[in-house]
Amino acid sequence: MPEKKVIEALVAGGQATAGPPLGPALGPLGVNVLIIVNKINELTSSYAGMKVPVKVTVDPDTKEFEVSIGIPTTGALIVKEAGIQKGSGTPHTQKVGNLAMEQVVRIAEIKWPTLLAGNLKAAVKEVVGTCISMGVTIDQKDGKAVMQEIDKGAHDGIFEKK
Repeated sequence: MPEKKVIEALVAGGQATAGPPLGPALGPLGVNVLIIVNKINELTSSYAGMKVPVKVTVDPDTKEFEVSIGIPTTGALIVKEAGIQKGSGTPHTQKVGNLAMEQVVRIAEIKWPTLLAGNLKAAVKEVVGTCISMGVTIDQKDGKAVMQEIDKGAHDGIFEKK
């Protein structure tokens, strides 16, 4: 009895196709690629415009499959929330977008299960760090200043509500 095959890919949310990378990987397993692609698109539609990690587990004998989706990268979530095309090539001198602290907290809550952070405050600090490297400000302030505010407890009220 052959063991289940696992195919992992990074697809555009809601826009997976039977072409590469999924089609060539799934085709030889004898499954209906279109049904799997439609399932992936259904599960990833809320992440439209973002790259989403997808894992498809196929049983070659029964042709049964299971699709699980991951969480987009922190950078992809920041791009979507800030409404920008991409991060800055020179983040220290050119700022490309701005997020409200509430948006940063929302991104941290989405990413928390995959982060090393032990609490929401630490997760927010990780997201702020990504904002700094992308040239995205928070509440019109530089990320480093926001990081100092978080360390001093200026935003603790937001974390306690969650």
